[in-house]
Parts: sequence; structure tokens; C-alpha cells
Amino acid sequence: MAPAQPLAAIRPAPQNRTLTVLLALVAALVVGVAGYGWRQSALALVGVLFGISLYHASFGFASSYRQLLLRGDGRGVLAQVLMLSLATLLFAPLLISGVGRGAVAPLALQAVIGAFVFGIGMQLGSGCACGTLYTIGGGSAMMLLTLVSFSGGSFAASLSSQPWSVLPRLEPVSLVQLWGWGGAGLQLLVLAAVALALWRWQRPRLAEDGFWPRATGWRSLAVGPWSLVGGAVSLALLNSLTVVLAGRPWGVTRGFTLWAAKLATLLGWNPDTSPLWSQGPLAASLRASLFADVTSVMNLGIVLGAATAAALAGRLSVRTPPSAAAWLAALLGGLMMGYGAWLAFGCNVGAYFSGIASTSLHGWLWIGFALLGTAVGVRLRPWFGLPS
Repeated sequence: MAPAQPLAAIRPAPQNRTLTVLLALVAALVVGVAGYGWRQSALALVGVLFGISLYHASFGFASSYRQLLLRGDGRGVLAQVLMLSLATLLFAPLLISGVGRGAVAPLALQAVIGAFVFGIGMQLGSGCACGTLYTIGGGSAMMLLTLVSFSGGSFAASLSSQPWSVLPRLEPVSLVQLWGWGGAGLQLLVLAAVALALWRWQRPRLAEDGFWPRATGWRSLAVGPWSLVGGAVSLALLNSLTVVLAGRPWGVTRGFTLWAAKLATLLGWNPDTSPLWSQGPLAASLRASLFADVTSVMNLGIVLGAATAAALAGRLSVRTPPSAAAWLAALLGGLMMGYGAWLAFGCNVGAYFSGIASTSLHGWLWIGFALLGTAVGVRLRPWFGLPS
């Protein structure tokens, strides 16, 4: 199959008028969730800032892994290591002092399978969990399908959790819970070793534009672009702020699953048929408003934040996929990411970023097998006419 042409931009948005509408929507979201407490409003704003940071820094997880495997370009992965190192430093005092709880999950065979499936899916879907949200905000029509299928895949996995739960697993392991600051220090040493190896390998590329911050004035904060290092610092700070406000780190997938479950109830599904959805936290979330759910509110904030950033940069436009095969890839990729994320106790945000920042070993397990899935996924992309 011939290589796909670049995505075509259609119907350019009248940026100034669109920006006004987007700012009004941001204000409506922040004010609208105030009935659930000031923290909910603050978290909506944090979500908006996540969206702005992801968009302006073009901070892609899936694309970084793809560039590493296909071109030997590890700058995106090095930025992630810097992000994880700073987040570990910021998370440790919060978790040790009991300000919030970490994203900690079992070391399970189902997580191995889920991370591998997720890795394939994020290459077919051309994005990860947070990448799906911020590229929708930037105007990608294809990622809307990825979002729908991601939500459906995660919901389907939640209905089939019982067979997976009997697979072998070990108890969760958090280095901070085990050894306090010593555990955080051990992880920082590992991250430093990884960063040093990438630094030496990527040194010629680090001088190119896009990695280091440039002194371009305050205007660049609003209109971008940001450097990868700037994006890494912003994401680590915002995730730490999320711990303070929400009592737990940033996550994405749970919101998608809840959206699909609420839609299923409207279509006649009975939650009482599912042990997970008939009792406990999921049942309570299903009965409550979406605006009472922290993850859902932050997800909406990410979309609005990315759209606002795109409008500020003068680049907000609707973009369509290059072919029907690309639509199919988005559908399959979303399903695989959704199902895989549920099995793996989270996605690239909840399991990888927040998991490793929490010094949970399941975060390291996740990235190892997600990279294996990525290696498979990048080889499948040409079958769907997707560019590398």
C-alpha cells in the first residue's frame, strides 16, 4: 500500500471568534463543576493546563516510541525520563507525608498482556490516552473515532474482568512504601542511568530545535511552541498538583470507561448484571453526574485546553484521515488501547507516568511490555497506509 499523504486541513477556524468561544467553554466548565467543590473547579483548570502543555510541547508518548524504534531518535523518550525523574522528586514527599495515595497496582500477568496490547493499539490509533484527547482538541476527526472505540474497549474489558483476575499475580510493590526516601532515591538512580545512556546516544540531536527551552519571551507561553523539556517539567508539576487536589495522581482511562458505561445504560444495559458496576466506587460513579467524576472533568479540560492552545497558535482546524484504512486503524487501535489499559491497570498516564512517579513497580512492568507491543504496532502501520 502506498504511503499516506499528510492529513488535509479543511474548514480553517476563524481563530479569534473561536478562541472567545473556547474561553467561554473553559469558564463554563470551571463554574459548572463548582457545585462539587472548589477542588473540582481547580482540577478542571489543571486539566486545561494539561491540554495546553501537551499541545504546545507536542508531547506525544506513542510518537516518541515510534521515533525511537524507527529512526533511533530518542529525544522524546529522554524528555519522558526527565519528566519521570522530576515527578518522582515531587511525589515522594507527598506520598510519604500522606498528602495523597500513589498509583499502585499488582504485578500481574494480565497487566503484561494488557500493556502489550496497548502498545500495539497506540501505534494503530496514532496516539495514546492523553494523546487522543489533546489531538481531538487540536482538530483531529480520526481521533474522535479512536476515543469512541477506546471507551468501548475499556468498558468491554470491565465486563470480562473475572477470567483475567484468576491469572497469576503478585502483590503491589511501591518503593516509597517499602523504604521511604530510600525507595525514591533508588528509582532516581535508575532513571539517572537511563537518562545518561540516552544523553550520550542522542547528544548530536539535542542541539536541534525543539528539545531545550528557548528564551523567546512570555508570548511563547501562550502561542507556543514549547520545548520537550518545557513540556516535561509542566506535566510533572501538574501531575503533582493533581495529587494535592485529588488525593491521587493523574489518570485518563477511568473516565473513558465511565462514559461508555453511561451510554450503555441509556441504550438499555442493566448494571446489576455486572459485579463491578453494581456495587462499589464504579456503581457510585455511574449513578452520579459526569461532572462529579474527577477523571471525566479533567479529560474535558484537556480537550478544551488543547483546542485553546491550537486557537492561540492559529492552527485550529478540522483534519480528516487520509483513507478509509486509516479510519479502520483508528477503530482497531482504540479498541486495543481501551481493552489493554483496563487489563494493565491503566494507560500510559495512569500506569506508566503516574505509576512510575509513585515508585510502583507495575509502572516499569507496563512500559517494558508496552514497548514490545509498540515494536509490533509500528510494523503494522504500513498495512493501513499510516505514515511512520
